[in-house]
Amino acid sequence: MNRRERVLAAFDAKEVDRVPVGFWFHFTGDEMFGEPCIQAHLNYYQHSRMDYAKIMCDGYFRPPMDYGVKKASDWRKIRPVGRQGAYIADQLERAKRVNEALAPDRCTLYNIFAPFSVIRWCGEEMVMAHLREDPESVMEGMKIISQDVAELSRLVVEEAGCTGIYFCLQGGEKDRFTEEEYRSWIAPSELSVLHEANRNSPYNMIHCCGWAGDPNRLELWSDYPAKAVNWAVFIENMSLAQGREFFHGKTVAGGFDNRKGGVLYSGTKEEVQAFTRRTVEEYRAAAGDTRGLILGADCTISPDVDFSRFDWVVQALEDT
Repeated sequence: MNRRERVLAAFDAKEVDRVPVGFWFHFTGDEMFGEPCIQAHLNYYQHSRMDYAKIMCDGYFRPPMDYGVKKASDWRKIRPVGRQGAYIADQLERAKRVNEALAPDRCTLYNIFAPFSVIRWCGEEMVMAHLREDPESVMEGMKIISQDVAELSRLVVEEAGCTGIYFCLQGGEKDRFTEEEYRSWIAPSELSVLHEANRNSPYNMIHCCGWAGDPNRLELWSDYPAKAVNWAVFIENMSLAQGREFFHGKTVAGGFDNRKGGVLYSGTKEEVQAFTRRTVEEYRAAAGDTRGLILGADCTISPDVDFSRFDWVVQALEDT
């Protein structure tokens, strides 16, 4: 199998010649934008043994403007940016250029943040206060933003050649919203993006982000329509095999702690490879085989990690 065939088979929960692997990190400084960002992606993926690439949206976490929101009712006044705006056009160009170099033997997923994550950049305290005061107005704003996010998810597949999207979900911490609040206020905008993404590709992955270090209400996302799911195994205390059942048979991705205290970052070669083999064997013992398994990390890896550590994981899988 080549890398693309291996990853698509894993997404489809079919037999693979070995478990596929994907690790990634955020690009910073000068590598967040333009040509330096494109070259940083290529330098990493062309010199690593990763089975698929996640194209990062670094530099575009924030919305293209603050939307002029001062009070809760202002969320009703915002308008879509549209594909001609730099927010979409520049990301589309990035995805095209990376795919031109990596295709056709590697799958690529474009990193996209959910609408709630986008508006939080306008000021988290303000957003949370507005949600408590006037959730309907904030929901109207997220509905508009979801149009841009959904359009981006369509274009990176249809025009830029990505295999699908990696959809980052945040805000599910147990002390942020009740389950009812989240399903009412936040989920509609997320699901609208996912439904659009699924119209354009069957190969989309959701990421249940544990960025804050706090457990999420994973049940909020267990039924979200995506082919694969990635979550913080070490924060949620849910193994890959347990997650396969919890997420109703979806392909699962992860298994490694992304933090600096984790074995991937600080372990010896022997420790990293032993952990790799143990993770696969524990999954096999629980699930009966290794179908529907992709190895990776709970979240993004610190960019100062020695990339040869990722190759140790691949070597362990090839020797198993």
